[in-house]
Amino acid sequence: MKTSRVLLVVSSLLFLGLVLPVQSAPGKLNGRVVGGEDAAKAQFPHQVSLRNAGSHSCGGSIISRNYILTAAHCVTNEDENGNHLAIEAARFTIRAGSNDRFSGGVLHQVAEVIVHEAYGDFMNDVALLRLETPLILSSSIQIIQLPSVDTPADVDVIISGWGRIKHQGDLPRYLQYNTLKSISTEQCEELIEFGFEGELCLLHVVDNGACNGDSGGPAIYNNQLVGVAGFVVGGCGSTYPDGYARVFYFKDWIKKHSDV
Repeated sequence: MKTSRVLLVVSSLLFLGLVLPVQSAPGKLNGRVVGGEDAAKAQFPHQVSLRNAGSHSCGGSIISRNYILTAAHCVTNEDENGNHLAIEAARFTIRAGSNDRFSGGVLHQVAEVIVHEAYGDFMNDVALLRLETPLILSSSIQIIQLPSVDTPADVDVIISGWGRIKHQGDLPRYLQYNTLKSISTEQCEELIEFGFEGELCLLHVVDNGACNGDSGGPAIYNNQLVGVAGFVVGGCGSTYPDGYARVFYFKDWIKKHSDV
């Protein structure tokens, strides 16, 4: 991908989290799965709410009793030189085992934040969170498997999160989910000029898709974790596909830095 093309596209991309200063820029959205519906109890037992200073900021997925996979932009700040620095782990907790972002389930303190060393310019947007104490698995708290094969194009992929329900809308109290369609890297490049190996683009009809607050949350295919929510183009629920980090591409990195 040409640098000029990346710069042009990045200017129109919006991260999906609620944490970074850039996320408060004009036109920034914060929120729920657009066009989704309430999840049933324990429907997504791998889903967690990542909390920054006690408030929901992003989503995440349980990949072992000790580790959560989320987006790098959810747990970093950018300094004056453009370097992405990990936010101190003490600021973060996760809520697991509840569809209610305000209560229920269990809260666990994050002990370590591990950001992909090549994160930047919307690429390699993955991070691991090591928990202070292991999760106790139950019907509502479960590990989700990493993908055994790469995600094909033109298949239904399920996303979930507590992102806003519409552009500049409210955050939902209860976990939402929706079904999107995977497209090829070539199609993604054609539609938003941002197709590359580590990106999983998910297409949707207007007024559906991911939104801010869904960042770091899961995309699921064949009951495996195939994507990590990263960005939207042209606002939540636009005509453009949403961008997720392709978990299969980062599988070796995840295993190297965790106990999976």
